[in-house]
Amino acid sequence: MEIHSLAPIGSNPHEYDPLPMDVQKTTDADAVFYNGLNLEAGNSWFEKLMDTAGKSGDEAPVFALSKGVEPMFLTTEGKEGEEDPHAWLDVQNGIKYAENARDAFVKIDPEHAAEYEENAEVYISELEALHEDAIDRYSEIPEDKRILVTSEGAFKYFSKAYDFQAEYIWEINQENQGTPKQITRVLDIIEKQNIEGLFLETSIDPRSMEMVSRETGVEIKGKVFTDSIGKPGEDGDTYIKMMEWNIDTILNGLTN
Repeated sequence: MEIHSLAPIGSNPHEYDPLPMDVQKTTDADAVFYNGLNLEAGNSWFEKLMDTAGKSGDEAPVFALSKGVEPMFLTTEGKEGEEDPHAWLDVQNGIKYAENARDAFVKIDPEHAAEYEENAEVYISELEALHEDAIDRYSEIPEDKRILVTSEGAFKYFSKAYDFQAEYIWEINQENQGTPKQITRVLDIIEKQNIEGLFLETSIDPRSMEMVSRETGVEIKGKVFTDSIGKPGEDGDTYIKMMEWNIDTILNGLTN
């Protein structure tokens, strides 16, 4: 199987600008998978790409991996009611993604249904164990310390699943991020709640969070993965490794 990722590792999938190679790969693809939940909505790039590649219509082999996920919503003025796309940061939703991928492969390649179902069963059991391990390990963190401050507000689903309070500089990656108003807001939160550690995303420009760290004297405790996994051969280069890294980094950052 040949896999082509439209948004390259480390890039911002919210505002991606497809290349000619992406159009050709998508045109030739036997299946196209996307997250949905507003992730690819920036500039309507994904919808336009599907039209150009002839992958529009109800019968096109295009599959939303987030199908069945209970969406959470943005609260920023002007974006109220838009879906928050970062569902995968809750491993329970990662299981739904795996189930949707399995069902899609069975639909387009029924001859190998048994293999897809067997592989999915093994993979899902690993995800279930990872989710339970996260719950168990996070019980070590006192409730008043379970406050996760990041640049982008990508951890709503994560925080609901693992009993954290999610705070951020801006709510979702867009053109206006790290504004004085956003910085002032998070500075007030850090001061009032006595935050002891900040976290920086691997796919985000670090300057806004570094400014917050300087202004408050609160240390950036580590980098976490949100919109992208790690590069091949590096930390977090699969979904499971990415979530393991995040779980470890957040636990260590809030307990040390």
